[in-house]
Amino acid sequence: MQKVKLPNMVDPVKSATLRSDYRGVILSSEMPRLLGSVADVAKEVDVEIRFAKDEQGLTYFKGHLACSTSLICERCNEVFEHPVDVSFCFSPVQSAKEEVEDELPDVYEPVEVDDQGEINLFQILEDELILSLPIVALHAEEDCKQKRDKMSFGKIEPADERPNPFAVLKELKRD
Repeated sequence: MQKVKLPNMVDPVKSATLRSDYRGVILSSEMPRLLGSVADVAKEVDVEIRFAKDEQGLTYFKGHLACSTSLICERCNEVFEHPVDVSFCFSPVQSAKEEVEDELPDVYEPVEVDDQGEINLFQILEDELILSLPIVALHAEEDCKQKRDKMSFGKIEPADERPNPFAVLKELKRD
């Protein structure tokens, strides 16, 4: 199957009515926040998205993202490969009010549409990729050049023993 470039702006309601499926790629160069979060990322992010309506008539879209990233290990400062594989399921809402979000089933994550009823697909998918990155980038311990035995965590000096300023009150209480 030929990989095609996905549209940036999408009308999820219209796409769900048409039961649209998108299989394609997004160029990583169009995701500046992701590029700033990693050491390197593959040239293309593979994307599969399916728009549909559920039994309740709610519009939703779900899909899958996959790409390869390079992260810098916080322990040894070496670059390592980190594959990213994300699944998502969103339902478009008109506003981000809590009442609307409470009405949605838990399987759907709300995503706000603009005034024209469209969503910025690239921005939503970029958010998902960033959220899937580890909080602290670390190699597996067996792969890391910085071994646990060689790590030093510092020593805490004992605090000076000072007399308790409230010891005088203790003496008054005895009287």
